[in-house]
Amino acid sequence: MPPYDSSTPRARLPQPPRVRFAHGLGHLGLLLLPALVVSTPANLLPFGLLLLVSTVMVPDLLWRARADAGRSIRVLAWLMLAVLAAGVLSVVLFEHGFRDVDNRSRFFVMPWIALWVCALELRLRWLWRGAVVGLLLVFGLSLRQVLGGAPRADLFTNAIVLADMVVMLLVLALFCRPHGVRGWAWGLPAAALGCATLVLTGSRGALLALLAVFLVMALTLRWGSLQRRLLILAALLGLSVVAVVSVPELRHQVRLTELHSDVQRLERGDADSSAGARVERLQVAWDTFLDHPLTGVGVGHFDNAMQRLPVCRDDPLEARCHLGHAHNDLAEWGATQGVLGALLLLAVYGVPLWLFLGLHRHSGRATFRGPAAAGVMIVVCYVLCGLTQSMFAHQITASFYASIVGVLAGLSRVEGLRHQRNRV
Repeated sequence: MPPYDSSTPRARLPQPPRVRFAHGLGHLGLLLLPALVVSTPANLLPFGLLLLVSTVMVPDLLWRARADAGRSIRVLAWLMLAVLAAGVLSVVLFEHGFRDVDNRSRFFVMPWIALWVCALELRLRWLWRGAVVGLLLVFGLSLRQVLGGAPRADLFTNAIVLADMVVMLLVLALFCRPHGVRGWAWGLPAAALGCATLVLTGSRGALLALLAVFLVMALTLRWGSLQRRLLILAALLGLSVVAVVSVPELRHQVRLTELHSDVQRLERGDADSSAGARVERLQVAWDTFLDHPLTGVGVGHFDNAMQRLPVCRDDPLEARCHLGHAHNDLAEWGATQGVLGALLLLAVYGVPLWLFLGLHRHSGRATFRGPAAAGVMIVVCYVLCGLTQSMFAHQITASFYASIVGVLAGLSRVEGLRHQRNRV
């Protein structure tokens, strides 16, 4: 029996022109979502417009797809409501504007996108193509930027966000590969592009997530023995470390010398450095949480917590006092929303992770590949990147998380339904 291909749609009766057109717009949206997210200033705007237009064209299909979407939509809807309710509560308590919770409002699209994917029965292949195109575009633009004299590639955002998003594109390129596409032929170039782009960004925060991606790939590839795969992974990592340490240009680009200097300054009590600022912000977040355990200081207002530092009170123009976030997910949500925020963050990551693991079990796949597996890895990588960055304090990372979780949940549900029909 041939392997199950989630990208092959079921046979269907001829559809009206509006449905066929909406279907085409949906696939174009899947392509543009990863392709343009950090390679253009528009980010997710093209995807959002295609989502809206195609939804308006076939509202009847979305209404009928509620049953097919099943528990996935309900789970994501409840998660969306919880995040939005917590944001509104923060606005009411602290009399902030809705602009302060704008990034949290992006969760509104999560169940909508999942339902949209189920209604149009979109194909995984187009999301994978978009991720490959996105990696190519981001690498080319980053290389041009660095060769043009920029110290670090940051494109249309900042270097840290760019590095985090490159890891997410790499996850989609590696785990969403459709049946019939050779893994080594596409996987190795994609991994090489991702690693090269990370070096160009000079960001260290995404390296742990990148290592997790490669480790899971090594553990789940159906090629050779497990011991052989792990030895190959170890050898590749060893060669990478040797190259970075021995080549001055690479060592400068990944900022190893700067990290060593930051640690030395921190030991002397000087927190005015990249690593020192992160440690300082973690301490501020913890102290703020202890002072305001129930409500925090309000969503989007971590800078208020920084005023507890003498340097921030004495010098209103001090740059490190106005970064707007804690550079750590848990610290950010705990300091700005208290215990509720910390628990809500666990749900933001834990609920989709639980959902994707269940969807993968019903996908019919014998290997850890496909939309549900990609969803698991996206959540894991967000958690790891969130150790050194506030992922929901930035429009790009917040919007992408809500969108890609919805897309992958919908594709996973479609895959599960097709597998059930093929078994009958």
